Amino acid sequence: MKRIGIFGGTFNPPHIGHLIMANEVLFSLKLDEIWFMPSHIPPHKTLKQEIDPNHRLNMLSLATDGYSKFRVQSIEFERNDISYTFDTMCILKETYPDNQFYFIIGADMVEYLPKWYNIEELQKLVTFVGVKRPGYEMKSPYSILEVEAPQMDISSSFIRERIKVQGPIDFYVPLSVKHYIEENQLYESE
Repeated sequence: MKRIGIFGGTFNPPHIGHLIMANEVLFSLKLDEIWFMPSHIPPHKTLKQEIDPNHRLNMLSLATDGYSKFRVQSIEFERNDISYTFDTMCILKETYPDNQFYFIIGADMVEYLPKWYNIEELQKLVTFVGVKRPGYEMKSPYSILEVEAPQMDISSSFIRERIKVQGPIDFYVPLSVKHYIEENQLYESE
């Protein structure tokens, strides 16, 4: 049985905080792999700076390249619909029945768990892993494994705003992602 961490999100763009968070969960829980799973159409938020969703997928592939225990799981792109975690996990459990799944969420998402689609059934499919984040509490009526990680207040929205004002994003994103953003002129204006 493989122990797989699922890290879902918009990754708009993926940044160093995502990678550190995934690495800490991988290490702390002794998982076999982390599968980064970008949502195609997220149900819980409207994408700011609308870009072709394939750019997010490409940037995530670049960000995780070279890490043998990280891989990109594009299942939600293949469905081309609203990305409900419950539906996705049903498919993954059917496809990989011997895997044990750990669904990684930042502390900012813990408070929203009661609003997730089919949350009661979802909790039977995965173990939730909450990673602490500055300014958020880890309180939920649902069972959550807590993982400590270096507290860095980096967000995709911060990076998008920085790009919009032509500020540097060095050290916030992997160099390959920075080059991809520049080459494709992403996030330069609203």
